[in-house]
Formats: sequence, C-alpha cells, structure tokens
Amino acid sequence: MNVNEYQKEAMTLLNPSLTEKDVLMNALMGLCGESGEAIDIMKKHLYQGHELDRVKLIKELGDIAWYLAEAATGLHIDLSDILQGNLDKLHKRYPKGFDTQRSQQREPEA
Repeated sequence: MNVNEYQKEAMTLLNPSLTEKDVLMNALMGLCGESGEAIDIMKKHLYQGHELDRVKLIKELGDIAWYLAEAATGLHIDLSDILQGNLDKLHKRYPKGFDTQRSQQREPEA
C-alpha cells in the first residue's frame, strides 16, 4: 500500500458529520493529542523506569499517521505531496546529508 492509498482508505473511517473546517481542526488536535501520548511512553521509559513499550508506541504512531492523513485531506492535498515537500525541504537544507553546523547556523524559515 502506498501513502495515498492509505489516506484514501483511512478517510473511509472519518466521521461523516464533520464539516470541512472540522476535518482540519480535528486532524490538528488529534496530531497534538497522539504525539503527546507517544512522548508520554518515552517519558515513562526514560525517567520513570518503565520498559519501552514498543507495541503501544507503534500503535500511537499509527494514530499519528491517521491524523496526518486527515490533515492532508482537510487541506485537499495528497499525503505523498506533503511527504515529498518535506524531503525536498530537507535535501535543500542538508544537500550532503545531516550536518550539525548547518543545523545550528541555518536561517529561520519564512
């Protein structure tokens, strides 16, 4: 399955009563919430003596993927376009791969 197929199938599970505005807002709120759940798993591992719960973390990452697909849908764009745009930006920033000095001295994005 490619990411656009994932986006299309995932959106068959979207609440049909949401307005266009609600789709994007739900997606952004969901991304924040699920990201918080993912970092909480890592916090417990790093600072509270828990084993890293890989299974739970993988499930949270799946939820993040779903909300990212919803955000793309809310913006009327294919998820692959978002991912490609990110790679294009990073390749421009780090043409020879990650470089600490370039990272520390880069200009803020507009």
